Amino acid sequence: MIIPKHVKIYEVGPRDGLQNESQNVPTDIKIELIERLADAGLVYIEATAFVSPKWVPQMADAAAVMAQIKRKPGVVYPVLVPNERGMEAAMDANVQEVAVFAAASESFSRKNINCSIEESLVRFEPVMKMAGEADIPVRGYVSCVAGCPYEGAIEPEAVADVAEVLHKMGCYEISLGDTIGVGTQETTTAMLDAVIKKVPIEHLALHCHDTYGRALENIKAGLEKGVAVVDSAVGGLGGCPYAEGASGNVATEAVLEMLHGMGIETGVDLDAVKEAARFISGQLLSRHSGEGRNPLPSLRDDDCTILNENNYK
Repeated sequence: MIIPKHVKIYEVGPRDGLQNESQNVPTDIKIELIERLADAGLVYIEATAFVSPKWVPQMADAAAVMAQIKRKPGVVYPVLVPNERGMEAAMDANVQEVAVFAAASESFSRKNINCSIEESLVRFEPVMKMAGEADIPVRGYVSCVAGCPYEGAIEPEAVADVAEVLHKMGCYEISLGDTIGVGTQETTTAMLDAVIKKVPIEHLALHCHDTYGRALENIKAGLEKGVAVVDSAVGGLGGCPYAEGASGNVATEAVLEMLHGMGIETGVDLDAVKEAARFISGQLLSRHSGEGRNPLPSLRDDDCTILNENNYK
């Protein structure tokens, strides 16, 4: 058992947490949330995504968010980019780090970004080239590492294969996402055992959803394998827009409570994160009409741009 003494919390609330909210969240609220999280001591805060506003309207203000946040020294504000056009827009916004996303499930990949796993990886090649030339670090996401809403259980070797390709392409860190929250301690351990054979443990992160209330135990299983990076969302915001019933990401404050209780250092102020959770929860409640989050249509790669609809050729 190799439990790390320090764990990096990679906050995804402002992007992954808010992208599926049915009610528009004003830009100034997103900015205040990001700045509150930075003040709480989080040093990786995924701020937004440079994707098509047609398919992910909540992220239509990506350029404005990046232009208006007060960037705190020592804090990194990564953004999600799906393709070359998204990368161009992100670079125009002077981003420090980007993330790309793939899936371990062929069905999920086709439903999510309208292409096969192999095709999605090919589409990242120009992104990686642009990032390398600009000295911008790239993080990779792998979805459905424990199960898929269309295919059911996913073989650990399938996860390992995709993670290996992303790592070899140049992603400095691979986030392994239990998109629909079906993982258990046993399946998480088995998946990590397979991935570690192809990607060093120091380059791996866990991204757990809490659909069945098992996210914390799955994270603990990861810690016991040596994983030292955990993705989480303030207030447990988010959920997969392509998987009906998938609840939100594991809450940052819950992860911090567990880690601090285990004597693991994070450098994050738990009380300040709880206050940020109360802030964004209050803002969402005041805007929500009670109809729940609406599933979004599939994100198509050929539409992924921050530019207006006239630029879709």
